[in-house]
Amino acid sequence: FTMNMYLFVYDLIQFCGHSWIFTNMIIRFLTFGKDSLADTFHSIGLVMRLCQLLSVLEILHILIGIDKSRLLPRFLQITERIIVLFVVINSQEEVQGKYVVCVLFFLWNLLDVVRYTYNMLARMGLYYLPLTWLNFSLCIPLYPLSVLAKGFTICVSLPYFESFGTYSIKLPFPFTFSIYFPYVLKMYLLVLFAGMCFIIQNLVSERMAHLGTGNIKNKRN
Repeated sequence: FTMNMYLFVYDLIQFCGHSWIFTNMIIRFLTFGKDSLADTFHSIGLVMRLCQLLSVLEILHILIGIDKSRLLPRFLQITERIIVLFVVINSQEEVQGKYVVCVLFFLWNLLDVVRYTYNMLARMGLYYLPLTWLNFSLCIPLYPLSVLAKGFTICVSLPYFESFGTYSIKLPFPFTFSIYFPYVLKMYLLVLFAGMCFIIQNLVSERMAHLGTGNIKNKRN
């Protein structure tokens, strides 16, 4: 009971954070139009970073056994966001004003509002078929779109990493080893799209497990 209450509170905090971000983005767009897109990161970036840092706890939840989700897919999804948000977007102010950042945040928060709503109700033993269907179906088309947005964000950031030398390291003599960070990002793009295929397979299998005919009947009963 204690662990279930803790997970409910965790999901509630994440739901409130992502709902605030999602609502803020919509209201700003309806009020200021396209002008709001360039200022998205500065208006919601702090709350977005807090929510993503808090999501690292989900890995711990799986490791200690209070969350029955699969570790590797969740680990990949969380680390993808952490890398893109903190390493790519947060470190390059020129990237923060790009429209793709607004698109990426919109996709992330749309998925998370649905997911944490479903999780909160599930902690209380409440399952609504439309919400269950939405939770396990919406992620299948939107996750690949978010990966494309992540990839485009990385590509947009490459010229800035090249010109500013951010995170690139060149060790002094007698070492002849150096790290050119744009190359690291280009290699990470391959890992990102390879991981996408694995995660999509996991999302499809989860959908089949939760929306199979037998499971639907049991939840209705």
